[in-house]
Amino acid sequence: MGRRRKGLPIHGWINFDKPEGMTSTAAVGKIRRLFNAQKAGHAGTLDPLAQGILPIALGEATKTVPFMMDAAKTYHFTVCWGVATTTDDREGDVLETSSHRPTDADIEDVIGAFIGNISQVPPAFSAIKLDGRRAYDMARAGEKPEISARSVQVDRLTLVNRPDNDTAQFAVDCGKGTYVRSLARDMALKLGTFGHVHYLRRTRVGPFDEKSTIGLDILDDLGHIAAEVDALDAF
Repeated sequence: MGRRRKGLPIHGWINFDKPEGMTSTAAVGKIRRLFNAQKAGHAGTLDPLAQGILPIALGEATKTVPFMMDAAKTYHFTVCWGVATTTDDREGDVLETSSHRPTDADIEDVIGAFIGNISQVPPAFSAIKLDGRRAYDMARAGEKPEISARSVQVDRLTLVNRPDNDTAQFAVDCGKGTYVRSLARDMALKLGTFGHVHYLRRTRVGPFDEKSTIGLDILDDLGHIAAEVDALDAF
């Protein structure tokens, strides 16, 4: 006989609103422990810096994870102009700087080049596997991962706001495998400057949007309730 899997046979999806600073793996672990689920998995990694929708599957729903990973996604992000970093976001070390700042008209002129089926090179600090090793592990070890360009689909890219001369806010609808950090980096280079992602939030994954998310505060409350119930059961 096969070994019985620990936990309860709970099945379904949790539309989790991941906070900034939490890894996707930690989010899955927290929800799995909270529900004491036998199986759990997520539908597309969000970087620790990123926040927003991270659909988490429990039980039999994990079989549908590949379909959800292929779903279209929407992100809202802020680009900081004039600074290139090792990670293509604000957490990396500064590589190069530029005093050039694009105008709104400049930005609108190049946006079209990043819509459709485009080619992009994922960031060095990414989960891409090269000969069995994660690119981010190689980068942290001081190596320079040679990542090939890949085709990704961008359906919409919009300049949403320009808070100041140094930053610009965008919204993008894109397909599987699109790196927003690469998008920000490449847009900046086409504009004759450097750039990195300062803020990133995922607002949609397929059918999951912000109307029905469960945040960390709600999960913590559920955890406290579960602990109190367990304590009462002990009497």
